[in-house]
Amino acid sequence: MIQPRLDETHDPSATSWVESANAADTDFPLANLPFGIFRHDFEERPRVGIAIGDRVLDCLAATRAGFFHGVDPAIRDALQSWTLNPLMALGRDDARAVRRVAHRLLSAGTTEGNRAQSLSADILASMSAIGMRVPAEIGDYSDFYASVFHATNVGSMFRPDNPLLPNYKWMPIGYHGRASSIVASGTPVRRPRGQSVASPEGPPSAGPSARMDYELEVGAFVARSNRQGDVIPLSSAEDHLFGLCLVNDWSARDLQQWEYQPLGPFLSKSFATTVSPWVVTLDALEPFRIPAFVRPSTDPAPLPYLNDATDRARGGFGITLEVWLRTAAMRAAGRPAERLSCGDFASMYWTLAQMLTHHASAGCNLQSGDLIASGTVSGPDAGSRGCLLELAWRGQAPVTLSTGETRAFLLDGDEITLRGWCEREGFRRIGFGECTGEVLPALA
Repeated sequence: MIQPRLDETHDPSATSWVESANAADTDFPLANLPFGIFRHDFEERPRVGIAIGDRVLDCLAATRAGFFHGVDPAIRDALQSWTLNPLMALGRDDARAVRRVAHRLLSAGTTEGNRAQSLSADILASMSAIGMRVPAEIGDYSDFYASVFHATNVGSMFRPDNPLLPNYKWMPIGYHGRASSIVASGTPVRRPRGQSVASPEGPPSAGPSARMDYELEVGAFVARSNRQGDVIPLSSAEDHLFGLCLVNDWSARDLQQWEYQPLGPFLSKSFATTVSPWVVTLDALEPFRIPAFVRPSTDPAPLPYLNDATDRARGGFGITLEVWLRTAAMRAAGRPAERLSCGDFASMYWTLAQMLTHHASAGCNLQSGDLIASGTVSGPDAGSRGCLLELAWRGQAPVTLSTGETRAFLLDGDEITLRGWCEREGFRRIGFGECTGEVLPALA
């Protein structure tokens, strides 16, 4: 077992004066403290927040109350911003300093905690009374294809004799996504229109997508940037990663099938991508680090720039991931959502550090707040497949729900919710919150 790099913020015995943070099943105990951007219902200005139980620490109010007086002035300025980009740009060390101060002021029995509790009405907000935003101003978004199980499944549908193309096991495959259509959890997603075909040769017709899908992914926000032309060695790649979130890379499979050759996804992916509102820092995830995916002995070793002993030993994250579906009929009947799949981020063939290093290897200048997504997280068994394309096997084996409804692809009114959490004996369970979106009908 890997020995994690721990400090006082990982102490499982620590409790918070925010009672909801002490519940065993909360996503946001004292050991998590993820960052997000929220807005009070009564004002327009967004603020930096830290999730704690069912409350949010208002970093603007806490800074003005003097709780962060001991940190660098640049950190205090970043905490009073309306986006996480300034804090991300400062780097992981400064984010760690914020985390330690927040841990003390939210802990029960500390001097800082006692004062914070007396000012709780001023520095805390209820999650039920605020709106969450996309955590950063995302200048660029790149989506990878890092699950060998997903790639093999999809490849076998279209190339049964050759599911994986030769380059897959040599480098992380990805494409540049559309940053402007990234939306916050809870934002409805409009069914896209586009060209599709009844047969591979065409001709196409234009209309609403009939094969809309979700993709269960994990995203990573870039912290420190690199200059154009500079590479990022794998040994220091995680210094450039701020934290992780959940990502739903909505996909129109019929549009994708027609357009993906010869250049890859375009309109089938650009209409919407949903991100969860809370960014869980790599420091909070420290107890849940695991070795990278163990490759079969017949697979090639990564090239030297993608091969590092530390990354092999602790480049993975033990994150349990679920997909839940609630149909319009379920809502009308007052029925809860139904789980479609449960997977593990440990199954990814490439690590996030390898993805970032490869992204920068040609001299690409990654910027603070950029988003990198893992691609669909699928495991080796049918119950861990991270999209309907795989679960319903290209529509040939529709999923049957407890209501008797079936799904080959998503219908209007379907609501998809992604959930993720980490557990390990001797540590507090931490979670990512929810990443939710409802499918709306296409515009006429």
